[in-house]
Amino acid sequence: MAGSMAGMTAVICTYPLDMVRVRLAFQVKGEHTYTGIIHAFKTIYAKEGGFLGFYRGLMPTILGMAPYAGVSFFTFGTLKSVGLSHAPTLLGRPSSDNPNVLVLKTHINLLCGGVAGAIAQTISYPFDVTRRRMQLGAVLPEFEKCLTMRETMKYVYGQHGIRKGLYRGLSLNYIRCIPSQAVAFTTYELMKQFFHLN
Repeated sequence: MAGSMAGMTAVICTYPLDMVRVRLAFQVKGEHTYTGIIHAFKTIYAKEGGFLGFYRGLMPTILGMAPYAGVSFFTFGTLKSVGLSHAPTLLGRPSSDNPNVLVLKTHINLLCGGVAGAIAQTISYPFDVTRRRMQLGAVLPEFEKCLTMRETMKYVYGQHGIRKGLYRGLSLNYIRCIPSQAVAFTTYELMKQFFHLN
């Protein structure tokens, strides 16, 4: 629950930046709607409903973030506790801040973080596809069929199915997500030792 709430709070605070990033990244050579970040912010605000225009696609993001963050933290915690209880000498070592507490070895931490990220990404990925399509909004020719989260998911599923629609690009996302989560969880565990929190 804590992981889910943390993830959702972060998403709500940074969502307008992600919206502008997606719009700028989608621009095709020679067909630039936006001249830069500031222009993108001004244009979206003026032409897409003011402040609410920056939050188009927020609902699938929130619905995807809750299971992503929750499953990610839960999976990592479970792998850590199971590993340390079943193979403490193989997978663990004494914590640098408290020798009475076992922590995962760094390479095992990286592995558990990567696995946690992969599982969480797989579960929440259809929401990510929906969010991106909704964020692009009027840039896409079929945007009128993708105004709500339900319409968007139904359209993507109807046109492309599960594998080539709702999970399109998942393998590329693993390339970013797995190392990112591996490093994030490992850093988290190392910082707990650094600040003597074990």
